[in-house]
Amino acid sequence: MKTIFVVDDNTVNLVTADETLSDHYNVITLASASTMFDFLKNIIPDLILLDIMMPDVDGFEALKRLRVDKRYSEIPVIFLTSKNDAVTEALGFEIGVIDFISKPFSGPVLLNRIKTHLHIEAIISERTAIISEQAETLKQRTEKLLRLQNSITSVLASMVENRDKLTGEHITRTTAYIRILLNAMVERGVYKEEMKDWDFEVVISSARMHDLGKIAVTDLILNKTGKLTDDEFEIIKTHATEGEKIIDEIIIESGDEAFLQNAKLFAGYHHERWDGLGYPRGLKGTDIPLQGRVMAIADVYDALVSNRSYKKAFTHEKAVEIIMENKGKQFDPELVDVFSEVNSLFRKVMECQ
Repeated sequence: MKTIFVVDDNTVNLVTADETLSDHYNVITLASASTMFDFLKNIIPDLILLDIMMPDVDGFEALKRLRVDKRYSEIPVIFLTSKNDAVTEALGFEIGVIDFISKPFSGPVLLNRIKTHLHIEAIISERTAIISEQAETLKQRTEKLLRLQNSITSVLASMVENRDKLTGEHITRTTAYIRILLNAMVERGVYKEEMKDWDFEVVISSARMHDLGKIAVTDLILNKTGKLTDDEFEIIKTHATEGEKIIDEIIIESGDEAFLQNAKLFAGYHHERWDGLGYPRGLKGTDIPLQGRVMAIADVYDALVSNRSYKKAFTHEKAVEIIMENKGKQFDPELVDVFSEVNSLFRKVMECQ
């Protein structure tokens, strides 16, 4: 049985309300707002009938106290009042009353109004619970999809890495470098507008697919121990467009998700150069998507500090020097400035591998 507090300093009103409602509800009659707050410490009612004109604490003040206390803020309150002017109603609704019942009230009217409001509250509570349950289910499904997405990404990235025997943990390291750069960009407000709608975990995860197109390159070239010929290098360069094609096919089959769009930009544009001399499109400056410009620094740094069949690994200091020298040439100058401030974190990633 639902519990109703009736708070009024008029004994006749308390008796009338009790006689009218007690067959349907657990009714607790209280002669003052102060007494009501004492009872609230132990009992939370389903609804409060609250007189406005009371000594000590009036109805308006009592309602304000209820609404600022998290324990009681959701309790529906109906004002009992002989004042029916617009100012009183406006003030009541502004601070959170759900209805007014005029005094002297009739029993049937009081009972029907309370039934109506408690029914509405029950519907709202039920729908809120349903929405909350649906939201939790959606959250769980989203987390499951994200785990699946990350698993697929890891598998595809591992396939590339396992075929390319010369690059080691390149994908793992470059993903860590991307995280460092993006975090530093956010802290410094670099390309703030361009990144304002990014989900950074999605972007960082998708960076793992930047070399996906190497799947389409023969092992004979991918793992050649000597220097590549010009023709072989041209074939290697196709991994950028091949990566885009593969991701486009995934998009067609599974949908145009933000993860895949970011992966496509990392794959297709990480070998473009700021001066327009890169590949596959020869784009220049900010015409190159930001994902490609960020990956260019991470990718080149890792190549410089890693052993290759055609060269020994450069020191961290030499790699930083080369990247700084290519500011505004191969690399976005603003991103190079960020790199210059956080490259010590790159060193830590490199030394941990």
